Amino acid sequence: MHRLTDIALKATRVHLAQQVVERAYGSMVIHQRDQSDVREAGNIMLRHLRAQAEDRQSCRVAWSETIRGMTPDHCVLINRQDRRGSMILPGQSMFILETEPAGYIVYAANQAEKAASITLIDVRAVGAFGRLVISGREGDVDEAAAAAIAAVERPAVT
Repeated sequence: MHRLTDIALKATRVHLAQQVVERAYGSMVIHQRDQSDVREAGNIMLRHLRAQAEDRQSCRVAWSETIRGMTPDHCVLINRQDRRGSMILPGQSMFILETEPAGYIVYAANQAEKAASITLIDVRAVGAFGRLVISGREGDVDEAAAAAIAAVERPAVT
């Protein structure tokens, strides 16, 4: 991960937002206002690895579930576990998605946010399995859930 991070940061104008160094499931999150820089960094890293985007491991949806009309007690426990600021409110719906490998969950979260007005409660993209938890009005959660699942079942290759 450190070598790939070094290559991406020195070859383009991207910024590093997150890096997880693990033997089997390392990851990084890079960003830049100009999407072409992010794409170029990805292409440079792939060339370094002598790989193509199509070589990536396919995604498996390990689990998904929607809970509708959350009770106050349930919300309190979820909000207590997640101390990052986003909270689920009583009466809202909650959608949970788990993917294998974990990295796909970031893409799923991005597509869910684009599809509907939802709140990201938790996004965990480290290790073998990733987990996404979103909340909001029932219709919005259903729309975002469909977008998230569609994204990981048919990821874009650009």
